[in-house]
Amino acid sequence: MKAISYRRYGGPEVLEFGEVRDPKVGPDSVLVRVKAAAVNPVDWKAQAGYLDPVLDAVFPVIPGWDVAGVVEQTGPAVTGFQEGDEVIGYVREDFLSRGTCAEYVAAPLRTLARKPRNLTFEQAAGIPLAGLTAYQSLVGALRVGEGDTVLVHAAAGGVGSMAVQLARHLGARVIGTAGEHNHDYLRTLGAEPTVYGEGLAERVRALAPDGVQAAFDLVGGDALTASTEVLAPGGRLASIADPAVLGLGGAYVFVRPDPDDLQDLTDLAERGALGVEVSATYPLEQTAEAQQRNAEGHTRGKIVITVDRSN
Repeated sequence: MKAISYRRYGGPEVLEFGEVRDPKVGPDSVLVRVKAAAVNPVDWKAQAGYLDPVLDAVFPVIPGWDVAGVVEQTGPAVTGFQEGDEVIGYVREDFLSRGTCAEYVAAPLRTLARKPRNLTFEQAAGIPLAGLTAYQSLVGALRVGEGDTVLVHAAAGGVGSMAVQLARHLGARVIGTAGEHNHDYLRTLGAEPTVYGEGLAERVRALAPDGVQAAFDLVGGDALTASTEVLAPGGRLASIADPAVLGLGGAYVFVRPDPDDLQDLTDLAERGALGVEVSATYPLEQTAEAQQRNAEGHTRGKIVITVDRSN
């Protein structure tokens, strides 16, 4: 099959487009014909070697953990999926090797759910990692509920935009940080926007004088510090960017595959409570360019790789 892969750590220059061996399908896995794969910062960070202390790399490595596609084959122990089913997946294993920037990926059952019927494959590919990160942070770590005020940092990005929509669905008021050019976009999602940077704590307190019940940090550093300054008494704090949150009494979240959580996201998308903004698409052979654009930051929503462009 054709795929993007790399044989050593590095930047976009180490990516190669060409033939690699076909994936093997285990007893409890399905072979997915990839229609689209989303780009996430963790892709190019892992490729640069930043995750080497915690994840082995079996070279050549195919990058990508997000997928939307069609079941081509099922393992003998598989129930719940059959050939022709449209699926989404957060296909992360405990090592780097068999990613989703390829024509096919062998996906364990624990990584998959049914694709939302009302979304395109490109939109659906943007849900798994970003959606699960937001879901597991807001529902699990932060326990967001009706009447809460929630601060979401980097609210116009992939995870942030999902978090805004989920928090609103849970009945919360949302204050979201973003550049001014994204403020109208945040308003369409139901958030009250404010700019990030120096003076953030004062701006948030002006909007929520009694503090926020939950703060979701996607940036780390000064953003995490500002979050602690605006928490109401008993407020909850979670970060996906800075483990220092643990020393502040908060939770550090590293997203995990969970088919039930992923199915909940599919259900929310089909009910119109969760949408995906696709800011750009690139063909598989231009994955390096897609990574470079993602690494520039300030992406609204998701950047997506299109693989099988038939139908």
